[in-house]
Amino acid sequence: MAHSPESAGLNNHHRDTLMKIFQHPTSHNIDWRTVLSLLEAVGTVEESGDGKVRVHVGEGMLFLEKPRHKDIDVQQVLDLRHLLTNAGYKSVVEELEARGVED
Repeated sequence: MAHSPESAGLNNHHRDTLMKIFQHPTSHNIDWRTVLSLLEAVGTVEESGDGKVRVHVGEGMLFLEKPRHKDIDVQQVLDLRHLLTNAGYKSVVEELEARGVED
């Protein structure tokens, strides 16, 4: 189920992952499992048997491939950043940065 972009519905792990996705310079240490957890919280995730995942967030859709290692690659970070920005999550990141990530 897709949710509106707000930080209240995200737990601390989701917020941390969201912040890492929008971090500059781009982080090279974002765990695949934490990304999937965030995406399930903000949209819908459909996994296929071949290691590919279709993600819907807001009006956007993205296909991701499970990485060989535990962390996603830079291109996946950029693709996720684009998807989440279009769904309004850049404003959530800005809100979190403005008040500090801790609630």
